[in-house]
Amino acid sequence: MENPDLKIPKIRKQVNLWVHPEGRVVGSLFLREQSVHHAGPERPDEVLNQDSPFVVLYREDPAELRFYNRRAIVRVEYADDALPESAHLTILPCRLDLMDGSRLEGEIREILPADRARLFDYLNRPDVRFLRLHLPEGGICLVNKAYVIHVTTPGNG
Repeated sequence: MENPDLKIPKIRKQVNLWVHPEGRVVGSLFLREQSVHHAGPERPDEVLNQDSPFVVLYREDPAELRFYNRRAIVRVEYADDALPESAHLTILPCRLDLMDGSRLEGEIREILPADRARLFDYLNRPDVRFLRLHLPEGGICLVNKAYVIHVTTPGNG
């Protein structure tokens, strides 16, 4: 018999995964109702940037749970989660060229320490496996740094 007091309440967040070599997969990640890092629900990047090698994805068609190796996930797209406005928010416009030939443009919007607020600093953070890129048409794309060939800033080729 299960004890409901031992379960961590989770909500499903629909995402599009691009997995190597499988391709596009539609499903839902399981997010905590309350993040351990900030007020409000957990975000997909918090789940993907964890240390464990596998992440759980629920597929509706066919209805099944899949456990994806984080190293095989190229990128994840999902509807924009409104972040609280902050005077300390750093906005870093950039373009990412990936190993699969795709090019993504957008902005990284993060609260970063003043002495580590450059794009180069953010790209080299050891605790971030998936970069959170805000896309111009709306939505967020989490990009696995292992699949990034290079990053440029607007006006720099």
